[in-house]
Amino acid sequence: MEAKGEINQRETRMKRKEMLEKKKSVHEIMKTAASEKDCLSHFPHFRHYQRNGLCIHLESGRGDKLSSDTKKCILNLLKLNMEAPYGPEWPAEEKVKRREMVASEARYIFVHEIPNEDAIKESESVDKERKFTCYPIVGFVHYRFILEEEIPVLYVYELQLEPHVQGKGLGKFLMQLIEFIACKNRMGAVVLTVQKANLLAMDFYLHKLKYTVSAISPSRVDPLLGLEKSYEILCKAFDHEAQVVLEAS
Repeated sequence: MEAKGEINQRETRMKRKEMLEKKKSVHEIMKTAASEKDCLSHFPHFRHYQRNGLCIHLESGRGDKLSSDTKKCILNLLKLNMEAPYGPEWPAEEKVKRREMVASEARYIFVHEIPNEDAIKESESVDKERKFTCYPIVGFVHYRFILEEEIPVLYVYELQLEPHVQGKGLGKFLMQLIEFIACKNRMGAVVLTVQKANLLAMDFYLHKLKYTVSAISPSRVDPLLGLEKSYEILCKAFDHEAQVVLEAS
């Protein structure tokens, strides 16, 4: 008959082994996700959006490979949409966003507006596909694969659209794509931060897309702390572990 101490030691070794195996598995998931060169290659039907008077082409990109024109476009769109919600915090926040946008781990989906539908129908060849990138960028998604509470997640840093393409289903289309990308890369959830003052964005994520205020959001961690913060962290979990850790009610 085993002594109690031997049983405890065996259980400790088993738990340690499980933890190491889980850590290795998570490391492989993150490594594979980070190595993805073109997130859109797995979702060809999402490259184009032709609804509600819009003719859109999507292109993927990386933060450390942005052209100077693209950087300028990103900053202009950020200021246009976010200066008001951030209020007096914007100058400091803008500096943070300048650094974030060019990080090697930053992944992008760029939204190009095409003058007419005939341009998209011309050809499906790779060479002609690239020419769509010469059309103006009217929006983008900046996201990253990160660990949140040891859970692999796709974190949406930005979803920005020019005013004239808003309210036409494009934002929902992009977030559907983001969720597909997250699941394809075995992420446990999609997580994002929204300014409380951005009422339209809060309504969009909470009510239209059914995201929830995450258990890691300041208002859930400590209600008093939450009152001091100008933002909420929202999430949508795809597996039980992520639900328990990130959505716990």
